Amino acid sequence: METILIKDATLVNEGRKFKGSLLIRDQKIDTVYEGKVDEQQIQPSRSIDGNGLILIPGIIDDQVHFRDPGLTHKGDFRSETRAALAGGVTSVMDMPNTIPQTITREALSEKFSMVSSKSLCNYSLYMGATNDNLEELIGIDPAGVCGIKVFMGSSTGNMLVDREESLNDIFCHAPCLVAVHCEDESTIRNNSERYRERYGEDVPIKYHPQIRSEEACYLSTSLAIRLAKKYNTRLHVLHLSTARELELFENNLHHSQKRITSEVCIHHLWFDHNDYDTRGTFIKWNPAIKTSQDRHALFEGVLTNTIDIIATDHAPHTIEEKQNPYFQAPSGGPMVQHSLLAMLEFHHRNKIGIEKIVEKMCHIPADIFQVKNRGYLREGYWADLCLIDLNSSWQVSKDNILYKCGWSPFENSSFHSRITHTFVNGHLAYDNGYLDESRTGMMLEFDR
Repeated sequence: METILIKDATLVNEGRKFKGSLLIRDQKIDTVYEGKVDEQQIQPSRSIDGNGLILIPGIIDDQVHFRDPGLTHKGDFRSETRAALAGGVTSVMDMPNTIPQTITREALSEKFSMVSSKSLCNYSLYMGATNDNLEELIGIDPAGVCGIKVFMGSSTGNMLVDREESLNDIFCHAPCLVAVHCEDESTIRNNSERYRERYGEDVPIKYHPQIRSEEACYLSTSLAIRLAKKYNTRLHVLHLSTARELELFENNLHHSQKRITSEVCIHHLWFDHNDYDTRGTFIKWNPAIKTSQDRHALFEGVLTNTIDIIATDHAPHTIEEKQNPYFQAPSGGPMVQHSLLAMLEFHHRNKIGIEKIVEKMCHIPADIFQVKNRGYLREGYWADLCLIDLNSSWQVSKDNILYKCGWSPFENSSFHSRITHTFVNGHLAYDNGYLDESRTGMMLEFDR
């Protein structure tokens, strides 16, 4: 039985930062040591010197689009989990808007089977809601799926849920957490026609946040919250993008006391409307990146616990696709390789503590989704771990981008931190640039 000792690192866990060591045995965390340890007494199979490094739980990203199956020219579960490992991400929850869409239990089962042979990190899948698949949703196993995804705004194919009766049924009968994309479709259509009349198909990208506006977000998020309160639904609102939406959420409750939770994505914390001039459609996301005031308010929402989770909405497209005119350029971008590094950059700017980053990207995703035995440095938990060198500067370039699409919105940006090691279920999957792809990840289990 292999044992690995990570020795003399600085451990960050459950609001504490302390010098210590951690022993991995049989894929799990065997012992967490505070202070010095006697390696001769432990006699591990392997020892890793953690001196000068930070040890945290692996990142749990509750919102990714890995494009598999059906859109694999953009990305697939093997390529994107390779990038995830390089970014310290050890568990992901993938969205249903693929080809075929994951909107039946049969499609869900087939996708799980495919993912199991390709994913290098741990994984779960969302079941997608439509206007007419309630019976499929009711029949899912809450312990085997991360949640139900409801697009209350533009989406792929028939996945827009816009009928009042359907929304009521979903919120009333959902057997597990409901995660929602909130943008009001009628508002977006009206805004789109107004700008199309003025500019034709090539609307300047700077008007994206006016088309997918604050009002569109607020109307839809308000509706989702009203429905959740009406039916006592366990609701999680994805990728908040406006200061105004924060008014709808409570900031005086611990996340464990909330029936309605929320998240923000890295791009809404990093970019704002001023960046459209230089980055164009490469920072076109839905919901749109909005004003600098919105960005500052969202960051404050993280610090005050109004916002519970930091995620990515990783959604790669090819460079050629992103270079299309406004209405043809798809929304979304790759993020999993650089999400933790971006948050650590905020730490270097004295905007957020590492303890808070770990809380929002590791602990709370595990708690909110009721992930079994992950997200913490706890004895008996699966050894999903990330080692970080906070003082190793480097620059993002095409040479070190691992996404299949080959680009990143952070290209040419410099980071002060570097991911040195990533463990998935005790397996050293990423080691200073080297990927060991000999083991695949596990399907996440949920305590429900």
